[in-house]
Amino acid sequence: MRADLEWGTVAELVQRAGARFGGREAVVGPRTRISYEQLAQRVRRAAAGVMAAGVRPGDRVGIWAPNAPDYVVAALGAVSAGAVLVPLNTRLKGGEAAELLRRTRASLLFVTANFLGVSYISALRAAGPLPDLRATVLLGETEAVPEGLLSWRGFLAAGADVPERSVLERVAAVRPEDPVDIMFTSGTTGLPKGAVTTHAQTLRAFGAWADLAGLREGDRYLVINPFTHTFGWKAGILASLMRGATILPQPVFDPESVLAKISTERVSVLPGAPTVYQSLLEHPSRAQHDLSSLRLAVTGAAVVPLELVHRVRDELGFATVLTAYGLTESCGMVTMCRRDDEPDTVARTSGRAIPGVEVRVRDADGKDQPPGMPGEVQVRGYTVMREYFEDPAGTAETFTDDGWLRTGDVGVLDADGNLRITDRLKDMYTVGGFNAYPAEIERVLARHPLVVDSAVVGVPDPRLGEVGRAFVVPRGTPSAAAEDELIAWCRREMANYKVPREVVFVPELPRNASGKVLKGDLRAR
Repeated sequence: MRADLEWGTVAELVQRAGARFGGREAVVGPRTRISYEQLAQRVRRAAAGVMAAGVRPGDRVGIWAPNAPDYVVAALGAVSAGAVLVPLNTRLKGGEAAELLRRTRASLLFVTANFLGVSYISALRAAGPLPDLRATVLLGETEAVPEGLLSWRGFLAAGADVPERSVLERVAAVRPEDPVDIMFTSGTTGLPKGAVTTHAQTLRAFGAWADLAGLREGDRYLVINPFTHTFGWKAGILASLMRGATILPQPVFDPESVLAKISTERVSVLPGAPTVYQSLLEHPSRAQHDLSSLRLAVTGAAVVPLELVHRVRDELGFATVLTAYGLTESCGMVTMCRRDDEPDTVARTSGRAIPGVEVRVRDADGKDQPPGMPGEVQVRGYTVMREYFEDPAGTAETFTDDGWLRTGDVGVLDADGNLRITDRLKDMYTVGGFNAYPAEIERVLARHPLVVDSAVVGVPDPRLGEVGRAFVVPRGTPSAAAEDELIAWCRREMANYKVPREVVFVPELPRNASGKVLKGDLRAR
């Protein structure tokens, strides 16, 4: 039976997983071990807290925090109460996060106190008022709670007056066609756009992901991919709930701690960007850890060298290594390799379209390209988003006249239907698994008094896959320290993965006859 038909909604999935898997471990953190039965109960309590905060079905609830057990409970509690989850990337600056909360008119926010040395509370307060926000809940166990915020315990206590019957009625009232989340990405303008997806399409997509990957009951899944991204939230949390796998949240990727956790927690499933596996392979203490439990690796977001696929299998011991391709506008799912594919297929392509989804490659004139010829990758099927949140113009631009999603990626299909991504029409590049959008970065650079014009491109990096290089037309003659000063300024103004690692000052940017910057020329430099 299809996952969307079997569970209907994420709210029902949580409760039925609690009954089905009972005492099996659902979520394991540094100081907590939560069974499936306990998780279902805690999610009901969190849903009661959401209801007590005055959140109505369809209201947006933001969450800005790293991977942790409380994140799982809070996110599932919000959608179980009929709210639409708005995950915020942990690398965003306060102003960036606040802007997304304002645009979605979020009525409730779950937030961590500090992460990677940054006070999220201070950052938000410095970003100005959030007029629609009714309550802000501080996740985790904290002794001192800033004025105006609710502690996690206080939030749960506030929901104690909501009858269990009312919570179950709210859970039952959520419909498969209701939106479950708004995942923000960036369009070609650089303005973040919120892709709206439903409970039904999310469940069906990641039921398919779990089937193709071979995720199974009893797997112990170390989730390195951020819960704030589609992969961590849906392929991590939701897929695990469908199969009865144990979720082990990992807030920050650190090779030493990951190797230790694989050994002590007997991790069997470890998806991640190629840089994750490369870092584990190169770590000097790898041989000191027992990695024999590893079974399933799923990667993507960058070209995977054939040698790396072999090393992940032979040296890390994964029986299955898969690659996949997706984008936020399609629930993160478009194509995926199959478990019996040859290593060369896994390394060379991102696999074939998942069941129920179609992929085509078209040239600039809208004609289908034959196998082996590049063109824009376009997608049609149940995974495709319903819309960009309150952006009908942006939504219309993203679809062809005959209803296909324009991905903006350039790819090639082979004779067997395997897709290979060769370039990006949108010039997006991937920094250690995070998507960076040049237009967004260029908009920030334009605010600096030194910058007259700029263009950002992705360039190869041995550790992160790609990093940004900014070509800047300066105002006047830049000083010897100008590059370092501009990069330092960028670190204060944008998430770290967006920050260009190099600045090249140029007298002018190369442009074509219509005035468009020739980024291919810049990459060639």
